[in-house]
Amino acid sequence: MNPLYPIEWAVAWLMVKFHALLSVFMDEDAGITWVLSIVGLTVVIRTLIIPLFVRQIRASRAMQMVSPELQAVQKKYKGKTDPDSRQKMANETMALYKDAGASPFSSCLPVLLQMPIFFGLFRVLYNKLPDAAAQGSDGFGPLTQQLAESASTATILGNVTIADSFLNSGDGGITTKIIAGLIIACMSAVTFFTQKSLTMKNMPKAALEGPMASTQKMMLYMLPFIYVITGPGMPIGVLIYWLTTNVWTFCQQFIVIQAAPTPGTEAEKAKHARINAKREKKGLEPLDFTPPKKISAEPEVEAPIRVQPAKGKSGKKLSDEEKLERARALRAQATEERRKAQEAAGETPTPPAQGSNALNKGAKKKRKK
Repeated sequence: MNPLYPIEWAVAWLMVKFHALLSVFMDEDAGITWVLSIVGLTVVIRTLIIPLFVRQIRASRAMQMVSPELQAVQKKYKGKTDPDSRQKMANETMALYKDAGASPFSSCLPVLLQMPIFFGLFRVLYNKLPDAAAQGSDGFGPLTQQLAESASTATILGNVTIADSFLNSGDGGITTKIIAGLIIACMSAVTFFTQKSLTMKNMPKAALEGPMASTQKMMLYMLPFIYVITGPGMPIGVLIYWLTTNVWTFCQQFIVIQAAPTPGTEAEKAKHARINAKREKKGLEPLDFTPPKKISAEPEVEAPIRVQPAKGKSGKKLSDEEKLERARALRAQATEERRKAQEAAGETPTPPAQGSNALNKGAKKKRKK
């Protein structure tokens, strides 16, 4: 039994429904009507997997943010090949993934889910459509013999049909090869710019180094190359589906990067610049997006007072008690200057440590005795 049969049936049903809708105001036997039916099929599928795309974005962002810590773990166990070290490295890596809510497999979910649909559409256009269009055929599910014949004979430009391919150009000849070549080139270009915007604009600098960055750069050139290799054997209809889903991914990712960029990336800086540009047009002051400095909750412990040999204004050597009083005055002056500097910088003044004052008072009482 064919495991793709339910998917093939669903793909054919969606194509037929969109074709019936478009036939209300378009020629039902025109090639463009069937092309737009495939585009509609793609939009429905991509809309259904939007939750998976959101999950993919979150997982990808978490992977980017945890990348520096992963590099630290890899550096920690670099050169250690014993089983115990490998197990510890694996445990620490999984602990980082768990704490960050990241999963290296979530980014593959939308692609894995679309693969059966992709192969189902390929089989419908390459196998089911010609068989269903044959005289005396009962069709294929919702795709009747009449509709199958319309889809098989409907031309786009010249004699090109959605079932033709670069390698099997049919009656279209060189025109089929040109159209298929242009679609493959567009697919490769869209995928390249999608991957580049994700890698160069929406990844922090720390994530642009190490194995993960190398994988991203490899995918930047590998995916377009895969299209060049596999595209010539695909029917025009499948290439249209592929191009539509790539354009959808590009637009979806562009919206996400513009609205919610990854913190610490060039995309986030560009968003802040756009916000301040709009505020400037309205006559408002620009916002400061610089993250506030972290202020320690624990009071800064004062260093013990060191009494240096000194002389007074008259040149007379100071006594030990006078030296101590002078050191305290200098310490108090330095503390006050530090407090004023913190207030000027908008920070919370650090409260003076109680331990050193208590020690000084104790020392003073001891001297009096």
